[in-house]
Amino acid sequence: MKLTNTITEYGFISKIFHWLSAAALVIQIPLGFYLVDMDFSEKRLTIESIHVTLGLSIFYLTLFRLIYKTFNPTPVLKHNIFPGQKIIAKLNHVLLYAAVLVITISGALKKLYNGEELNMFLFNLEIQDNFNLAEIFYEIHIIGNYTLIALITLHISAVIIHKIFFKENLLKKIL
Repeated sequence: MKLTNTITEYGFISKIFHWLSAAALVIQIPLGFYLVDMDFSEKRLTIESIHVTLGLSIFYLTLFRLIYKTFNPTPVLKHNIFPGQKIIAKLNHVLLYAAVLVITISGALKKLYNGEELNMFLFNLEIQDNFNLAEIFYEIHIIGNYTLIALITLHISAVIIHKIFFKENLLKKIL
């Protein structure tokens, strides 16, 4: 297995980025839904701390992934698919990255505008509280999460559709 991508398959580094992101999101999304319904307590503060730490980890992972992607080409799609599929695939990937960044940034801003300090791992942030802005960023955070879930569903559905209808095993490229 090659370390970097080729024109036909993903390299080890891309695969690690992909599956680390997937695993983190599989934990983070349900954790966020669980957190919403919790009453204020010590347990909620612990769960929220885990949620924030994992969210920031996903943010940094996504930034590293985008930087790596800039210098490492993506394998080409087969020529037997129609052009619309290529556009949908590229658009879905761009929107997945955008949704992850919007969710993490809006979550961080919600926390900061609630008057809380945010540990960014390398430094701490704290800004003047503004509860109206905190509510706006919370709404963006929620909408972003539902958007991300829809995009992930489309992403997984495409893999299944390609396997069933086009007899193409896309999953093999990223495993």
